[in-house]
Amino acid sequence: MAKSIRWWDGVALTLSLPAALFVSLGYSIGAIGAWAAIALWAAIAMIAALHNWLYSEMGAMFVDKSGGIALYANEAWRDRVPGIGPLATYAYWFAWATAPAIWGLTVAEIATAQFWPRSGFEISVGFWHADRAHLIALGVAGVSWALSMVELRYAMFLITTAGLLLMVPVAIFSTDYLTAAHVSVASFTWRTGGGLAGLRVILAWLFVMAWSAYAVEAAASFIPEFRDTVADTRKALRVSALVLVVVFAATPLGLTALLGEPAMGSEPNGFLQAGMLALYGGGAAAITVVLIAGVLVLSVMGTADAGRALYQSACDGLTVRQFARLNASGIPARAVTVQLAINVALVLFVGNALAVIVAGNIGYVLAHLLAVSGFVILRRDRPTAPRPIRLGNSWVGIAVVLAAFDAAILLVGATSASITGYGGVKEVVIAIAVLALSQALYYLRRWQDRRA
Repeated sequence: MAKSIRWWDGVALTLSLPAALFVSLGYSIGAIGAWAAIALWAAIAMIAALHNWLYSEMGAMFVDKSGGIALYANEAWRDRVPGIGPLATYAYWFAWATAPAIWGLTVAEIATAQFWPRSGFEISVGFWHADRAHLIALGVAGVSWALSMVELRYAMFLITTAGLLLMVPVAIFSTDYLTAAHVSVASFTWRTGGGLAGLRVILAWLFVMAWSAYAVEAAASFIPEFRDTVADTRKALRVSALVLVVVFAATPLGLTALLGEPAMGSEPNGFLQAGMLALYGGGAAAITVVLIAGVLVLSVMGTADAGRALYQSACDGLTVRQFARLNASGIPARAVTVQLAINVALVLFVGNALAVIVAGNIGYVLAHLLAVSGFVILRRDRPTAPRPIRLGNSWVGIAVVLAAFDAAILLVGATSASITGYGGVKEVVIAIAVLALSQALYYLRRWQDRRA
C-alpha cells in the first residue's frame, strides 16, 4: 500500500466520532439519567484511550499489517489457538463492514426529521417496499464505496473537512456554560438503580457505548500507509485517544446543562438543533448538515477499515485467498466491493440499524478482548521481539484489567439487550452466525492452500 498519509490524517479519520456520540447520547440520558450517562460516556472514553496505548505498541511491532487490532490478536493467538485469528478478524470486519448500512439509516432519520418531517415517500415492486430512508441509506453505501475505492490521500481532504466541521458544535457545546444565560444541572438524575441490578445496567450501557468510543482505534488499520510509520503510529493513536476523552467528557455535560435532562431524553434525534436554537435563535438546518457530514465520514472510515482488515486476513491465510488482492491504486477493491453488496442487502432486507448495531458490537467487543489479551501473550511469548514503541511493564497488568472489563461488558451486553432496548435474541443469533462463518472460511482457506 502507498505510504501517503501522516499522523494527523489518522487523527482526522477519528474526528467524526462525536457524530456517534450525538446519535446515542439522548437515548442514554433518557434511559439512565444525565449524571449516569455523562459519567459512563467519560469512563468508556478513558477506557478506549487505554486500549489505544496498548495498540500503539502492538501496531509498531507489526507495521506491515493492514487492518488493525484483529490482526494483532491473530499474531498473539495463532500458535496457541489457531481458530482465534479468523474469529477475531471476522468479528472485527463485520462490525466495520456494516457501518454504511447503520450510518445510512441514521442519516435518513436525521435528514427526514429536519427536512421532510411530514412528507411520505415509498417505492413498491411486488413484495418489496422501500421508503425515503432506504434510498438515502443506499446512497450513503454507494458514496462510502466510491470514496474507499480511491487512494486514501485523495479522500482525506473531504474526511478532514467533515471532521473539523464536526468539531464546531463540539467546541460550542463543550463551552456553552461560558456564554449561555441559563445553564443548570438541577434536572440531572442517576437512574441505574443499586446493587447487582444497578451494576448490570451500567455494564449493559457501557457495552452499547463501547461501539462508539472503541472506534478510536481505527487509525491502527492504516499504519502501513503512514509515511513515518513508527512516529506516526504513536502520535495518531495517542492524540486520537486524548481528543476522544476531552470530547466525550465535556460535550455531554455542556449540552445537558444547557437544555436540561428532560429535553435531551425526549428529543434524542433533535437536541443539537435545540441547542443551536437556545444559544443563537437559529442554525438548526446548518447543524443538521454538519452532523450528517460527520456520520458520512464514519461510514467511509468503516468501509475503508473493514476492507483492509479483510484483505490482510486473506494475506495471512485466515480467509479465502480471493480477497488478498489490491487494485492498481493499492486499494483492496474486492474486499470493499463485497462490503457494498452486504450493505445493500442489509438496507433492503433488514432495514433496521438497531439489529445491525447489536450483532456487530458483539463481534467488535470480542475483537478488542482478544487484542488486549493478545498484548499479554505477546509479552510472554515474544519477550525479545523488536518493539519500537515499548510501554512499561505495568501495562501488562492494565491489559489484564482491560481484558476482564471487555469480557464483562460483552457477557452482560449480549445477554441483557432488554435493559438498553438495543436488540435481542435475533441479533445475538446473527452475531453467532457471522462468527461461525469465520471458522468455515478459515477451513476453506486451508483446503485452498492444500490444493495449491
